[in-house]
Amino acid sequence: MTQGMDTVAAEAAADTRRVVLFDFDGVIVRHQTLELYFRERLSGFGRWRLLLALPVLPFVPMLLPRVGGSRFLGRLFLRVTTFGRREATYRRHIAAFGRTYARRPGVFVRDAVAALRRHQSMGDRVIIVTGNDATLVQAILDEVNLGGCELVASRTKGGLFGMRFVVHNVDTAKPLSLQRAGVPRPCAVAYGDSLSDLPMLRLADAPRLVNAREKTIKKMRKALGDRLDTLDWF
Repeated sequence: MTQGMDTVAAEAAADTRRVVLFDFDGVIVRHQTLELYFRERLSGFGRWRLLLALPVLPFVPMLLPRVGGSRFLGRLFLRVTTFGRREATYRRHIAAFGRTYARRPGVFVRDAVAALRRHQSMGDRVIIVTGNDATLVQAILDEVNLGGCELVASRTKGGLFGMRFVVHNVDTAKPLSLQRAGVPRPCAVAYGDSLSDLPMLRLADAPRLVNAREKTIKKMRKALGDRLDTLDWF
C-alpha cells in the first residue's frame, strides 16, 4: 500500500502540466443538477418524503442562498430522497437521471465546454472540482463523451437511513480534496460561479468568475482583488 501511494505521489510531482480547475454546476452545465434530482424524486408518489423534512421546509428560502445553509440542505435532502432505499438503487436512479439530463437541449454552457476543450488541446491538466455527487457528474460527462479531464467530487455512501455524504466537496473542502489528490499549488486558472467557490478560486493565479450576480462579483473582487476576471458565458 505504501509503495502504491509513493508511486502516485511521484507521478503527481512529475506532472508539470498547468492545472486548470472547473466547477461543474453553474459553470459547465446551467443548473444545480443534484437539486433537480431531488426535485424529481420528491414529486408525484415521492411527495410523502417531504414529511421527513417538514420542520425545515419553511426555512429553505433563507438557507438556500447561504453557503452553510445550502450545504446543510444538500445533506438533508440526500437523506430524505433516499430514505429506505438501497445504495445500488440510488446509483442506478441518479445515473439514469444524469444521462437523461445530458440529452436535454441547451443544458451545457457552450463557452465553458469550448474553454475546457481549449485547455485540453493546450496540454493543460483539467480537473472538474464539484460538490455534486461523483456518480451524477460522471454519468452526465459520459453521456456526451466529455472526457479527458479528472473529476474531484463529493462521495456518497449508503446506510441505515439512506445515502449520506462521506466527502461533501463544497466550499473549504475543495482545496483539501485537491491536496489529497496530489494536485500542486498554485493552479494556473480556476473557473467558478458562486461564493462557495472562493476557496478554490484562491488557489489559482488567474481566478475567473462565470455568469455571477453583481453582489457576488463585488464580494469576490474584495477577496481576490485585481486577479479576478469576470466572464459572461453562453
